[in-house]
Amino acid sequence: MRVNRTYGPEERALVLERQRTLKMARSAHAYVRGNTLKFYEWLDGLPRGTLPEGPPVWICGDCHLGNLGPLADADGRVEIQIRDLDQTVIGNPTHDLVRLGLSLASAARGSDLPGVVTARMLEEMLLGYASGLEERETNRPPAEPDVVRSVRRRALGRHWKHLARERLKGEEPAIPLGRKFWALDAEEREALDALFREEAVRRLVLALNGRSEEAEIRLIDAAYWMKGCSSLGFIRYATLVGVTEPGTKQRLALVDLKEAVEPAAPAAPDARMPSDPAERVVEGARALSPNLGERMMPLHLLGKSVVMRELAPQDLKLDVDQFGREEAVRAAHYLAFVVGKAHGRQMDAPARRAWRADVTRGSAAGDGTPSWLWSSVVELAGRHEVGYLQHCRRYAGQQAA
Repeated sequence: MRVNRTYGPEERALVLERQRTLKMARSAHAYVRGNTLKFYEWLDGLPRGTLPEGPPVWICGDCHLGNLGPLADADGRVEIQIRDLDQTVIGNPTHDLVRLGLSLASAARGSDLPGVVTARMLEEMLLGYASGLEERETNRPPAEPDVVRSVRRRALGRHWKHLARERLKGEEPAIPLGRKFWALDAEEREALDALFREEAVRRLVLALNGRSEEAEIRLIDAAYWMKGCSSLGFIRYATLVGVTEPGTKQRLALVDLKEAVEPAAPAAPDARMPSDPAERVVEGARALSPNLGERMMPLHLLGKSVVMRELAPQDLKLDVDQFGREEAVRAAHYLAFVVGKAHGRQMDAPARRAWRADVTRGSAAGDGTPSWLWSSVVELAGRHEVGYLQHCRRYAGQQAA
């Protein structure tokens, strides 16, 4: 059953903020994932020189566990890459390392793992990152941990029918309105109709999965999409698009449109980046996650800067509810390798070698995790634990009221 109610702007904002508060109250790990600003508030207060200064490259800016996972390229080939680039900037690669370390420590804490496992995770994270920075001809990925192998297998076995079964219901192709998908007002629908008549949009949709350049596309259905956590409150639309090739039946595509905003992540001094937020996100994605970047386009919709991409059935995220001890250590190594590879592909060989030596200084000869990484993660974990409890107290008060 389609719910035809349309939320006004103020009501929509209220519901979205309530949902964001609920998501962040579910666990300390969810609070870490959804609170990028707290990380950068801490970073802003650090004396210069506390963290190593790496070569300015495109960084994720919000490098936590949920932002890594399998991504398909335009031809359907799958690779584990960074999957969310809302905060991407040209900046210090150390920021991604510290953010990932905090996320891993938070996941370990949520899995009731002892502190010695967190220490080992951070050691292996640095080793994996350094391995990802190595010369390309020797840059072979480490063995996949179970949590990565299982989600990759799921991704490789998925097709359009799986995406449709998750997102679409009913006899006629339509987006099921309800808790996650909300009806649009007339202005929103008209703007989306006009957008999908643009030639550049048609070319992007047809570029994927070997579709014919002669095919036509049309917008079948659209809805406001309540999705994400830190991005809740910004515009986001799910659109169902029909693709008709000469002499064939209509095929369907699910296209995501997401508002791009100014980043909280600090850029490197004199960094030259696009001033338009959507253009910045797409350029960062192409540098860090080629599989995703080639499927994205910056646009303007209703006076907002937005990023468009077609959702592929193989696009999944790593949902880590519980880590075992050895699995946590292997995952830390592997995921940091992915980040190191994303950073390293933007550096020439001398810069990679120099940065690898700099970032691992203090961890050789059994010294364990460098003090800058260990102290940063410990301090951040404490701050976020306090912040999480305060957040839960406020949420409990709101529920009681």
